Amino acid sequence: MIALASPSLPMKTRKSRTPVRARQTSARYAAPALDKGLDVIELLARETEGLTLNEIARLLDRTSSELFRMVNALCRRGYIGQQDDRYSLTLKLFELAHRHKPIKSLTAAAAPLMRELAQQSLQSCHLAVFYAGRVLVVGEIDSPERWAFGLKVGAQVGLTDTASGYVLLAFHDEAGRRSMLAAHQEVEGELELTRRQLLTTIREVAMNGYAQLQSRQIRGVTNIAFPILGASGQAIAVLNIPYIERIDKKVTPSIAAVKEMLRETAARLSLLMGYVDEVEAR
Repeated sequence: MIALASPSLPMKTRKSRTPVRARQTSARYAAPALDKGLDVIELLARETEGLTLNEIARLLDRTSSELFRMVNALCRRGYIGQQDDRYSLTLKLFELAHRHKPIKSLTAAAAPLMRELAQQSLQSCHLAVFYAGRVLVVGEIDSPERWAFGLKVGAQVGLTDTASGYVLLAFHDEAGRRSMLAAHQEVEGELELTRRQLLTTIREVAMNGYAQLQSRQIRGVTNIAFPILGASGQAIAVLNIPYIERIDKKVTPSIAAVKEMLRETAARLSLLMGYVDEVEAR
């Protein structure tokens, strides 16, 4: 996890001044069983290979007998699954999040524009949002070509080593960036950047208005990403094309042409999401 703070806005630690009455109220309405279940879910969200019951208990500093009934209840409700003796998170939370109106509205508005973009560019494209310290793919359209490279809906990628992550960080204010980085959860294989490297990259992306870089996961792929801006002027999502260059005789849109198509599509979707360009509005 990389902590990022503006030099002109140093972060200060402050002692808790929670009123006694508030602390008493908090204790009075505590729900230990719910806390236990949420602890299990949050732990498994960070584990790509799953965990045994004993491992879950050890990492949560509890006993296996304390967690046995809770883990079985979560399995029964479909929030976690069991393979042999290992438990892992299912996609149920992701499915529930998709029923949430803001995400549903975003993906519904984006789908026809993304289909049009894929047809024009002959490239795959995907829509992603910040979720639980990572970048989560919530929409994807394959290239109409014979082959396609794209990310599956539900896939999670790194916040600090992807074009999509850089765009989401660059198009948030300092407080938003700090919060996102504080919540950052590495994905398997995620490359690390120094604070200076990350800050430099974010500034460049903010200045350019988009990110374009060679994939740091797959050779031969150039990721181009533009922000989807909301009414606040900050990124609510990112639209990305993992550009693949043809090397045979077929003529396809150049990377420069595809970038402009993507820029236009992202701008159209931003308007649908309530963004108002102050310069054009004058």
